[in-house]
Amino acid sequence: MAAFRDIEEVSYGLLSLLGANRAEAQLRRLLERHEQMVERLLETQDDADQRLREVLAVEEEVAQSLLELKESMRQEDTKLQQLDVDLQNASKDDACLQARLCQLTTELQELREMEADLQQQETKVDEDTTVTIPSAVYVAQLYRCISKIEWDYECEPGTIKGIHHGPTVALPIHLDSTQLSRKSVSDYLWSLVDTAWEPEPGLTPR
Repeated sequence: MAAFRDIEEVSYGLLSLLGANRAEAQLRRLLERHEQMVERLLETQDDADQRLREVLAVEEEVAQSLLELKESMRQEDTKLQQLDVDLQNASKDDACLQARLCQLTTELQELREMEADLQQQETKVDEDTTVTIPSAVYVAQLYRCISKIEWDYECEPGTIKGIHHGPTVALPIHLDSTQLSRKSVSDYLWSLVDTAWEPEPGLTPR
């Protein structure tokens, strides 16, 4: 604004000079002063242009930063939406896991009850076996004492083999059960039993 006021002052000075027809020296001074003012005006304009370029550069940088910020916000918003979806899926998975856990807990409880019941049954079987085994052993001992027959349990299927320890000699037994009736086999075996027998010492019923 000062530069324009100087130009206005020079213009008034020139008009005054022309009107009053002053000396040439004064005109020269005014022209030099006018030239200085023009240079100052040009410098001011260059400075203004530089400042304008700087302002435009700053505005461009700010605009670029704003665009980058918007893009970053958009990406963060996308990530936030994805996290929300993941959270919902995780909540569904957690609910499924909780339900599965409850089911497994129930199944585990049932298995424990079955195991306890099985242990009770095994204990009962052991007790029954403890009671019945001596009777089975006694029956086997009694049968051997009566029949005097030592059986061959490794013979072929359908074959009855053993040794009958008679009063004087041992008689081998070899029968084909596929050719004989069960009654014939029973009668033959009972025919080997000596009717005059006495229990061996120490063999008493339980």
